[in-house]
Amino acid sequence: MGLPQRFESERVMIIKKEYKFYAAHRNAQLSDKCRNLHGHRYGIVVHFEVERDGALSTLFGDFDAKIEPHLKEHYDHGLMIDVNDPLFPYLQRYVEETGDALRFNKFDVPTTVENLAYKLFCEFTEFGFRIERVEVRETDTSVISYTREDWIADSRRAATLAEAPTRIESL
Repeated sequence: MGLPQRFESERVMIIKKEYKFYAAHRNAQLSDKCRNLHGHRYGIVVHFEVERDGALSTLFGDFDAKIEPHLKEHYDHGLMIDVNDPLFPYLQRYVEETGDALRFNKFDVPTTVENLAYKLFCEFTEFGFRIERVEVRETDTSVISYTREDWIADSRRAATLAEAPTRIESL
């Protein structure tokens, strides 16, 4: 017995995979409790867009083989920190002076959940995956849904800022 006609041709499907990691961060630009160093158990849901060819699309392990080691190496039990955070130079000096192997995941923007979603979207796309959406759960009750449209808009904005000439004022 063959596949139904609708499965015989290529079509786009969404495969959803869930991941997690633990990480610390702080939001130095805030004046509330989030200004303090604190941690979260981040839940990540990635919606992969794949083209189905007949009965086969993509093995779930193909995603895990790239995403899980990346999260473990760069995020899990590390400190996400904005390089512009006034605390960062002190932490760097501490590492240099003591040899302590603190793991930093450096951001060039505040380590908000929105910026984390953008960064993850970029990194997962660089693996060659077509991402439809990334959901980042920062707490039991707080989830951000970051879409391809968000990523395109933010990437255009970042490119425009990068292309803007740097103004140097003379004394």
